[in-house]
Amino acid sequence: MTGLLHIAEAPQVLVALNPGYGAAFLVQHPGLSIVVLGAVFLAVTGAEALYVDLGHFGRRPIILAWICLVFPSLLLNYFGQGAFVLSHPTHVDNPFFEMQADWARLPMVGLATLATVIASQAVITGAYSLVRQAMHLNLLPRLEVRHTSEEVAGQIFMPQVNALLLIAVVLLVIGFKGSSALSAAYGIAVTGEMLVTAILLFIVMWRLWKWPLIVSLLVIVPLTVIDVAFFLANVAKFGQDGWVPAVVASAVAAAMTIWIAGRRRLAEKTRRDEVPLEFLVENLAKKKPTIVPGTAVFLTSDIEGAPTALLHSLKHYKVLHEHNVILTIRTSDRPRVADDEKVRIDAYNDLFYRVVITFGYMETPNIPKALALARKLGWKFDIMSTSFFLSRRSLKPSTKGGMPLFMDRIFIALAKNATDATEYFHIPTGRVVEIGTQVVI
Repeated sequence: MTGLLHIAEAPQVLVALNPGYGAAFLVQHPGLSIVVLGAVFLAVTGAEALYVDLGHFGRRPIILAWICLVFPSLLLNYFGQGAFVLSHPTHVDNPFFEMQADWARLPMVGLATLATVIASQAVITGAYSLVRQAMHLNLLPRLEVRHTSEEVAGQIFMPQVNALLLIAVVLLVIGFKGSSALSAAYGIAVTGEMLVTAILLFIVMWRLWKWPLIVSLLVIVPLTVIDVAFFLANVAKFGQDGWVPAVVASAVAAAMTIWIAGRRRLAEKTRRDEVPLEFLVENLAKKKPTIVPGTAVFLTSDIEGAPTALLHSLKHYKVLHEHNVILTIRTSDRPRVADDEKVRIDAYNDLFYRVVITFGYMETPNIPKALALARKLGWKFDIMSTSFFLSRRSLKPSTKGGMPLFMDRIFIALAKNATDATEYFHIPTGRVVEIGTQVVI
């Protein structure tokens, strides 16, 4: 309402709707335009935080809120500030607060504080969502995920990520001391994210959605031109603390790279010590050990090798359950997998079954619920007569071969912070048997 009143006082501000003035300014003042574009970017960003809450509210409420409330409010706010500056040509430091009536300034400070908290909440939600999807894609170790809603899957809380965000925010506040000093880092972070998103969107449209190349380019090129312009405008501030987001992004990328390399190295080491599963199944079918009632489920990520927990169980207990399930969990590149596609069962013989469960990257892996779906495929699953055998690895760094020693130590530290498989896969703790092994990576 305040913005509308000031627009009425100086309606000439609406001339700014003509993009020709902006284009002429860019041509006539190319040097100054870089600085102005950086300031313009800071003015128009922030609204994208609204879309971070898609997981909470869904697409339709977000679109309605943007079209009916947020976008009109932003237009009135910015045009109102511009009109206020035109009506008061003297030096104006904070047009948003100064254009308010005296009695309204303190409430507006409170409103701005609430808006900051809401925007921060959206960023936190986005961090949870990104980390969770990175976990499902095996780009990061498993971290604790707490679901805060029984109805909306996207409402989650991740204590470890929350603690890291708290530490990062405190360090940023102490280091930058003011919002003006943070603007360079903010601009580079957001413009870099927008540019990367545009590139990834092009890949998705062309490769996954199978759009014609020319159509994909027609959509993405205008977006990319705008993103590149804003990015170049903000890169000019790289030396003014704009390097901070680049360092943070590099650290996260390095952690992901080390985790991927470490998992590959660990899989190679484990595969060397494993026995081919088909070979083991054939030998046990010919010479059966003592058979005990019940079902044993052995979790493994290697679809060809015999699980370490199975080998150690045979070595120490010298018994075999009447039903043995070699279970592998996979993550699809789809957000959700239909129930009729989630479980695949293959029978080796009367003793051994191969079960592959596929979850979407946005789904919560829940093994008991997924195995219950196997009843439709003819398998009688009873959780009370089933034991889950897990292999717990104790990792040790290697001074010879493999990754450099510092990368080994980082990988081991990441692995130690991973959530226990029992909690991550929602396996009843009373039905779990863990068998420890030591692995030098």
